[in-house]
Amino acid sequence: MRRATPPALRVVETSLLAYRRQWKFTLATTLINPVFFLVGMGVGLGSLVDKGQGSGHASLGGVDYLTFLAPGLLAATVMQVAGAESTNPIMAKIKWDRGYEAMLATPMTVVDLVIGQLTWIALRLLQTSVVFLAVAGLFGALDSPLALLAVPAAVLTGMAMSSPICAWAATRENDYAMATVWRFVIMPMFLFSGTFFPVSQLPSGIRPIAYVTPLWHGVDLCRSFALGTAELWPVVGHIAYLAALFTVGYLLCCITFRRRLVH
Repeated sequence: MRRATPPALRVVETSLLAYRRQWKFTLATTLINPVFFLVGMGVGLGSLVDKGQGSGHASLGGVDYLTFLAPGLLAATVMQVAGAESTNPIMAKIKWDRGYEAMLATPMTVVDLVIGQLTWIALRLLQTSVVFLAVAGLFGALDSPLALLAVPAAVLTGMAMSSPICAWAATRENDYAMATVWRFVIMPMFLFSGTFFPVSQLPSGIRPIAYVTPLWHGVDLCRSFALGTAELWPVVGHIAYLAALFTVGYLLCCITFRRRLVH
């Protein structure tokens, strides 16, 4: 007798079937953006930074700008994909096409639904991370075999963002607030969480804010792996912080999804 597919995996299968028709629309964030960023910022701007400051400038950890930038962009790009997957698509399945209601009409619980949705988002982040790391490797921007560990680190960073945003998106009645998340949460983190320059160069009053953002933890974690400078306790601290954010977001998802979908 064929073993039944776990309910959470059915959510993943549904998302995968839909993605097979839509993957071309995500090609820019998955492949083209990394190439443009690494060429424009890493190679173009990086040549000016290295020339002006001297290659191996101390503030960049003794490496050229491209090598410094690539792992930060990996974490930041995955964060953006997580934001995109956790806002309008969640609202669409709740309010517009009511896909979640159809799923809950089967022998599936809210917990199954949440686990399946977050698993699908994690797979999308894994895809993005692997492609980005491969592109960075082709640019010669990786200094250590430990760079492979930047992939799960980036996925964890994205999930630490995704689960709280999913929980919040489930409470919205329209998509107007989605732009607010991008304008006041995602973009400021993208610019000021150590992706393009060390957080130590920020004004002293802003640094504590940067240090508590999930992206800073993800950038520092990915960069330490890519440069081969990872140390045990900082790595453990970053992972614990990001895992805690994800766990809180997951629990909130279970609450907000149930309130919204179970009548």
